[in-house]
Amino acid sequence: MRYIDEFRDPATAARLVDRIKRLARGRRLRLMEFCGGHTHAIGRYGLGRLLAPEVDLLSGPGCPVCVTSATDLDYAVALAAVPDLVLATFGDMMRVPGSAGRSLMHARSEGADVRLVYSPLDALALAQQLPDRPVVLLGVGFETTAPGVAATLLQAESQTVDNLLLLSLHKTTPPAMRAILCGGDTNLDGIIGPGHVSAVTGSDAWQFVPEEYGIGVAVSGFEPLDMLQAIASLIEMAVEQRPRVENCYGRGVDAHGNAAAQTLLKRCFAPSDAEWRGLGALEESGLALITDLQHRDVRALYPLDVDRAPEPPGCRCGDVLRGVLLPTACPLFGRRCTPRDPVGPCMVSAEGSCAAYYRYAEVQDA
Repeated sequence: MRYIDEFRDPATAARLVDRIKRLARGRRLRLMEFCGGHTHAIGRYGLGRLLAPEVDLLSGPGCPVCVTSATDLDYAVALAAVPDLVLATFGDMMRVPGSAGRSLMHARSEGADVRLVYSPLDALALAQQLPDRPVVLLGVGFETTAPGVAATLLQAESQTVDNLLLLSLHKTTPPAMRAILCGGDTNLDGIIGPGHVSAVTGSDAWQFVPEEYGIGVAVSGFEPLDMLQAIASLIEMAVEQRPRVENCYGRGVDAHGNAAAQTLLKRCFAPSDAEWRGLGALEESGLALITDLQHRDVRALYPLDVDRAPEPPGCRCGDVLRGVLLPTACPLFGRRCTPRDPVGPCMVSAEGSCAAYYRYAEVQDA
């Protein structure tokens, strides 16, 4: 299949692995894959084992479900209990526990009207079917998914579907990358840049990393050769001490990104402060509805009293998201915390690091 088979060629992969090991020359280099999709690709294709011991691959905060704070989750659970309100959410968010282990699934089992949707347009259709009830779309995601939510809200405006509301938990990725690099907890030699996010933002969005922090970024796709090429580029930058931004995903990303998606974001959202699990409050890292769309902002319409929530006892998701801790080092991993009965969000999400480490034995050995 075009754009898949040619990026899974074993002979080419072997040559790239050999190149990486020759470039490293016995060093031990620490790279962070920012995107949760990359973590799963590393596990699926056994890249951690192939590249050890020269390369350590650390997970980052690139899972939007995982970085949603427990306080925001508690607000969503409380919101779901409002009489006559319908909460529309994507699948991963159903099972993520807030404080005291309560999730939207628990709320639904107690009578809350929580419904699964597969796209923002499903929420719009639901609002049209239930014109006398507020329908709240739980918006979670980075620059990749937020444009679709923006397009849906604009369609609701044009069709005067006034009962579609939004709980925006959308976040932007550059502030999180800055927080990781400024935090001092993780010494990195390079960053594998997120492919899907970069398709919207453009690879130039990461120029601040080599300019301000002196390490390279290689934007990568999700096939094994994509990732090996990006890793080889990062190792070369580190060894030669010439950090830069390298776009290794040219079939999906260009320097400037998707102008149409960027325009949609600007028409609906403005930067706002946001709370990240593991990183705390980050200035202008969230996406809040602009003034002209405040009539769809569920927080303004439903100012529920929700206390600041602690992390689940014993859960180390925050440390995993900062690259400080491997999932297998969490005392709950695979014992009290499994995909069937998760304690923290990193074990729930399809992009969660703990879920990847649990599913793929190879990545646990990296």
